[in-house]
Amino acid sequence: MLIRRETPADVDAIRAVHAAAFARTTDDGTPAEATPVEATPAEATLVDALRADEGWLPAYSLVAVDPDGLVVGHVVATRARVAGQPVALGLGPLGVLPAWQRRGVGTALMHAVLGAADARDEPLVVLLGHPEYYPRFGFRPAVELGVTPPQPWGPPYFMARPLTAWRESIRGEFRYARPFDEL
Repeated sequence: MLIRRETPADVDAIRAVHAAAFARTTDDGTPAEATPVEATPAEATLVDALRADEGWLPAYSLVAVDPDGLVVGHVVATRARVAGQPVALGLGPLGVLPAWQRRGVGTALMHAVLGAADARDEPLVVLLGHPEYYPRFGFRPAVELGVTPPQPWGPPYFMARPLTAWRESIRGEFRYARPFDEL
C-alpha cells in the first residue's frame, strides 16, 4: 500500500470509497434499503464540496492505493478556524473500502495526514469521531484545550490533536470549512 496526495484522476475513486465506507448497513453488515435521498452518503459528496471551498488544502487530501494502483482509502483535512483565526485543520472524512478495513489503511492515512500537518507547522487538528478509535492517535476532548464545538456535540466525540506548533493561546469556538455547515 502506498499513501500519496490526491490527483485529479482520483476524484471518482475517492467518491466511491466514501460511498462504500459510509453506506448504510444492517446489523449483519449487508446493505440496508435506502431511499433515493439516502442512497449517497453525505461523506461521498462532502469531499467534492470541500474541493470547491476556500478552505481546501490539496496537501492534506491523501489516498491509499493498493499495488495495482486502486484507491482503497482517503483522508482529507481542510482549513478550519478557532476564535475566527485560521489556526486549525478540520479532519474528515476518513474512509476505507470495506474490503480493506481492519487492515491498517485507516491508521496509515491518519499517520500520514498528521505527519504532513505537523511538517507544515499546523498547530491543531480537530475532528468529530469515535472516542474509542481516535485517542490512539493523540486526540483528546477538544474542550481540554479550550476549543469548543460549533454545535452541541458531546466532548468525547469532538476531539483535537495538538501538534508541535500548538500554542496555549489557541482557544475559542471551532469552525469547520463551510461545506460542513451544510451537512
